[in-house]
Amino acid sequence: MRNSLAIGLSIVGVTLCGTPSVAGGTCSSNKSHAASTCTPASKVVAAAHVEAMDIVETAVAAGQFKTLATALGAADLVDALKGDGPFTVFAPTDEAFAKLPKGTIETLLKPENKALLTSILTYHVVPGRVMANDVVKVDSATTLNGQRVNVSTSGGKVQIDGANVIKTDIAASNGVIHVIDTVIMPETKNIAEVAKAAGSFKTLLTAVEAAGLSETLMGEGPFTVFAPTDEAFAKLPEGTVKSLLEPANRAQLKAILTYHVAPSRVFSDQAIVAGTAASVQGGTLTITSAHGKVRINSATVVKADVDASNGVIHVIDTVLMPQ
Repeated sequence: MRNSLAIGLSIVGVTLCGTPSVAGGTCSSNKSHAASTCTPASKVVAAAHVEAMDIVETAVAAGQFKTLATALGAADLVDALKGDGPFTVFAPTDEAFAKLPKGTIETLLKPENKALLTSILTYHVVPGRVMANDVVKVDSATTLNGQRVNVSTSGGKVQIDGANVIKTDIAASNGVIHVIDTVIMPETKNIAEVAKAAGSFKTLLTAVEAAGLSETLMGEGPFTVFAPTDEAFAKLPEGTVKSLLEPANRAQLKAILTYHVAPSRVFSDQAIVAGTAASVQGGTLTITSAHGKVRINSATVVKADVDASNGVIHVIDTVLMPQ
């Protein structure tokens, strides 16, 4: 993780000696041959002040991120990554993009797919300047996309969502670049789609539809959903679910379901630190941690931090009931 990439211009055979400039450049003299060699100021700056380049300029100068640069342009993210930052970019090389299925890049670059492309690119960016020595100390990092990437270290190698980090700590004026060998992909399914794909939330999804909340959970969000499994609903007194699904009890059902939703994206470590979470229903959820288990009120979290495009899901073993 300590490799670094120096990007700059090599000026061969010229000694920069601080003699008067010519046309904004710097001249070096060779008195024995009564000759002088002049180097334009732009090259002097490029060679001596590589760190003055921002992330985009640094990537372009490296020459191995042409596809990434094109994608940033198509997503209108160039100006953002030229901003103050700081940013940490896990930058896929051209070879990394070439590993994607044939036609993927061309499809992503189409104007109608701009939102998806933006989601993918911002998934490669973490706010703040996170150097290699800091990356290896964490197991995840929250991206500008909103979702988290997984960080793993084994045998001296570091992976970001399974992509190998091949060069690190490339300095830029507004952040740092770590080079990866694979394009990493965020979750593109929304909360409802992720729950449906899991196959263990059939009762929850039926209830969400009956309460008229399907469109909400498919919206932009972000949301945090404490999702009871089918087994959790089965623990309720006999006839409870059937009764709640009746049109006459729609308001009560909606109150119960919205009590399971927080109006922001809250990962498990953040929830534990907070100790409470305000629900969409208006009530407050109590969050505790003991003996390696996290509890939401009386429910135990059996799986945490399941990413979705519009939020995060924490799976619980008991249906929560608002007072």
